[in-house]
Amino acid sequence: MSNQATETTLEYHRATNHSPECLARNAVALDFANKPLPYTIYTTLPPLARPRDVPPSTMPALDALAAPPIADGAEYVPDLAALARLCYYANGITKHLRRPGGVYAMRAAACTGALFHIELYVVCGDLPGLAAGVYHYGAHDDALRLLRAGDYRRALVEATGDEPAVAAAPAIVVLTDTFWRNAWKYRARAYRHTYWDAGTILANLLAVAAATVLPTEVVLGYADAPVNGLLGVDGEREAAVALVALGRTAHAAPPAPPVAPLDLSTERLSPTEIDYPPIRAMHAASSLDTGTEAASWRGAPPPRPIQPASGKVIPLQQDAPADLPRDPIETIIRRRGSTRRFTHAPIALAQLATALDRACRSVPADCTDPVGRLMSEPYLIASAVEGLAPGAYRYRQEDRALELLRAGEFREEAGFHALDQALGADAAVSIYFLARLEPILARFGNRGYRAAQLEAAIAAGRIYLASYAQHFGATGLTFFDDDVTAFFGPSAAGMSVLFLVALGHKARRSVDS
Repeated sequence: MSNQATETTLEYHRATNHSPECLARNAVALDFANKPLPYTIYTTLPPLARPRDVPPSTMPALDALAAPPIADGAEYVPDLAALARLCYYANGITKHLRRPGGVYAMRAAACTGALFHIELYVVCGDLPGLAAGVYHYGAHDDALRLLRAGDYRRALVEATGDEPAVAAAPAIVVLTDTFWRNAWKYRARAYRHTYWDAGTILANLLAVAAATVLPTEVVLGYADAPVNGLLGVDGEREAAVALVALGRTAHAAPPAPPVAPLDLSTERLSPTEIDYPPIRAMHAASSLDTGTEAASWRGAPPPRPIQPASGKVIPLQQDAPADLPRDPIETIIRRRGSTRRFTHAPIALAQLATALDRACRSVPADCTDPVGRLMSEPYLIASAVEGLAPGAYRYRQEDRALELLRAGEFREEAGFHALDQALGADAAVSIYFLARLEPILARFGNRGYRAAQLEAAIAAGRIYLASYAQHFGATGLTFFDDDVTAFFGPSAAGMSVLFLVALGHKARRSVDS
């Protein structure tokens, strides 16, 4: 199926829209006896010993979220300790919570339903403390396992059509999704969550890399089958969903050894796996076949028209307050959770401005705007922000300002939009990322859906981190798609909701995900 047959994406997006009627019609009880294991566990591969006492970085988290790309051309080669830090703070277990029914392992990044369906693999040349190879990061025991010995980076260089950051990278992280682990609860809509949850992981990874001065680039332009084959995944049940080039070296990767099939046993996820054809169809329709196709695919997104303001514009502070918290990013990731109850206490306008500023910084990727303008736009329902009247707003990224769309108290509407959850109603602010899909698909084909969802999720993941850095909470929520668009009126006409994150002060009892 061609990447350019974009009706596939539009139909998938329409078919997986939430509405009150749809949820009532399709409600089913979850089969907890069949709940998938939240890890990929290779049963025959030994874990590699790695450094455990890795010191935290010294850069404050909010500075790491604001750091520009590293473009000095110098060589940056991560060692085993640097890789261990990145994997752990992107997708590792940061705490265990005791709750009625058992002990729950909580991860570094938020995940829909706490189902943790994203895996990390590392493809590297010889690094200080780590031999060249293809490795899997096991979150269950915070360890790397060797899948293939040897330098296979050239296979990824070819799959990306000689993407420059990949060609210069001493190591490349590959994110995969095991679709059933999320579809168990969310069914066909889980394909959206592929990129939501990969994005929050990448927000962590990019911030930790920035704090440790390691160049990174997210790469979505790659031929899918060769990447899947290198990892030994089938591309349907588990598939590569993003690459991240780590570091920079002047030494080109040598020719890769032959990529023989892998036959490695893994622990069974659940007694029965249910197939959701729309997920397979959407992933196949957005796949690329060759490195040449990948090279021609990548580039800047379509320009987003700047809408003239129709309401009052409130400029946000241009300079960061001198008293911003200075905790390092590792501390924030350990503190971070997904808040389960908000108080109605307000956050400060300066705190909201800081979160929005960090969210909308440039994402280093092969398909994003190099000056940082997002493909999506943040729309807000503000209920409790000191210095800001309650109402509906649009964040004007180009002006670093909020445009008032409609004044009023909209807690009830915010709760309704979030599937009638009290979290939405109680939050100080709900931030919705909306995008016009048609021009994105016209530029990137079906794969533009992956790119738009992922970029919005990275921005939302940064909001998570900026919120916890400023000592209040955040949580991602799902939503009634068309009702959100309608609520924001003419300004949002023709747009689609990609992500919803709610902010506010945490009530005493909360859990992480």
